[in-house]
Amino acid sequence: MATEVSKTNDKRPPESTSSVDQQAKDIHVEGQQLGRDERIPKPEQVDESAILWSYVIPVLLFHAVIPLAFFGYFFSWWGVAFLFVGNYIFTSIGIGAGYHRLLTHKGFNCPKWFEYTLATLGVCSFQDSPARWVLVHRIHHQHSDHQPDPHTPRVSGFWAHMGWLFVDNKATSTASAYDRYVKDLMRDKYYMWLQRGQKWILVYVLHALAFIPLGMIAGLFTGEMVRTTVQFFFWGVVMRTVFTWHVTWAINSAAHMWGYRNYETREDSRNNWLFAILTNGEGWHNNHHADPRSARHGHRWWEVDVTYLTLASLQKIGLISDLATPNNAALDRKALD
Repeated sequence: MATEVSKTNDKRPPESTSSVDQQAKDIHVEGQQLGRDERIPKPEQVDESAILWSYVIPVLLFHAVIPLAFFGYFFSWWGVAFLFVGNYIFTSIGIGAGYHRLLTHKGFNCPKWFEYTLATLGVCSFQDSPARWVLVHRIHHQHSDHQPDPHTPRVSGFWAHMGWLFVDNKATSTASAYDRYVKDLMRDKYYMWLQRGQKWILVYVLHALAFIPLGMIAGLFTGEMVRTTVQFFFWGVVMRTVFTWHVTWAINSAAHMWGYRNYETREDSRNNWLFAILTNGEGWHNNHHADPRSARHGHRWWEVDVTYLTLASLQKIGLISDLATPNNAALDRKALD
């Protein structure tokens, strides 16, 4: 066999209509992959005149302050290091494990309090509410790299990376879309609370403010309370948020344009080693599209998936259960070599 995945067992959470949303089964409705260089228009329900300023303004403001990182008062080597620590805590665990592998694909089971913890860490990455993120991602899997896909680079690289965020797409914003794709989440009181009135933004703001007293405490030891507090907020919130935005968005863009493929799939997904490292495993994207429910994205021995290793450790101590591993039989049929 061509891949290391054949050495693992296929352990899957039991499926039932009560625990697995229909759209989480990731049925790709298009019958074949488009031609190599074929371009497609934006999704039909995109309204380019309906600019989403609630997305545009924060993204512009956060990027506008990036030059401050090169001024001595704001620069900090520990701050640079925290980009990767914060990326692991809030994005790999919050987005990768929580939003993606648990809420979207039902890749493992866990107590409700721990599920909410993972989802809240995801909210602290400022990448939208759990319900909205899952809705978009389920549509992406259903129509990946075909016109209904919300963020395919077959429109353009910029569109896939971030352009899609800034204009309204009725296919991802109407009540009927939420009812069709994330009914499981909208029935949950916590996710509904986060969704109504954009309360997920309040959670993000509260987490950001928590960095101020942390910086003040650290300032007692550095002797520079104001500067240390400013650095804590700047690197712990602003720079970390921008960093994690781009490494996550790159899975939609770069990991559908550059890299290698272990499996034949009906879209353009690639295993991109750079963004696999930066996202702690999400960049093994062709592997993921070949078997979306598997919580293990790295299949070959060198495809290190830190998020999966974390989940496997949590399963060993009994915090999570039924961790889905690759479906060997299905992957063998898709293997390219």
